Amino acid sequence: PVHHSKVSIIGTGSVGMACAISILLKGLSDELALVDLDEDKLKGETMDLQHGSPFTKMPNIVCSKDYFVTANSNLVIITAGARQEKGETRLNLVQRNVAIFKLMISSIVQYSPHCKLIIVSNPVDILTYVAWKLSAFPKNRIIGSGCNLDTARFRFLIGQKLGIHSESCHGWILGEHGDS
Repeated sequence: PVHHSKVSIIGTGSVGMACAISILLKGLSDELALVDLDEDKLKGETMDLQHGSPFTKMPNIVCSKDYFVTANSNLVIITAGARQEKGETRLNLVQRNVAIFKLMISSIVQYSPHCKLIIVSNPVDILTYVAWKLSAFPKNRIIGSGCNLDTARFRFLIGQKLGIHSESCHGWILGEHGDS
């Protein structure tokens, strides 16, 4: 593990928790902070991680609905945002998620002005740009998950079609992630 590294995850939905578990199991950080506005869910998910921590290399897992818990993070992963409603396009999420991002990004910048950001929330390409503009961070500190999921799906489907493991399939999906 990297010495004195802190990762914060904003949003404890399924994607945020998948990120948290991956970070814990790979020992990528020595502190993990979780932020979510749903305190009951946040506390429950944090307790699950803490109770499993004897089997990981990271005993320091903290949570709060207040962003102070993210202070001095090296990396902040944003998975939070408004949920896409049935029949709604990702582009229709923009207005609601930009409003949410205005609050999130200002708090992240306040508490972790030197962090790197990974944006996963949708529409990811637009929100990555919004995060860059709102944070005023250099562009090399803002990363959007972009087409990583599309690439993983592509590799899986190619492997399935060829009857081989997707790890043996290579290729990239480029462009904008989503339905635009």
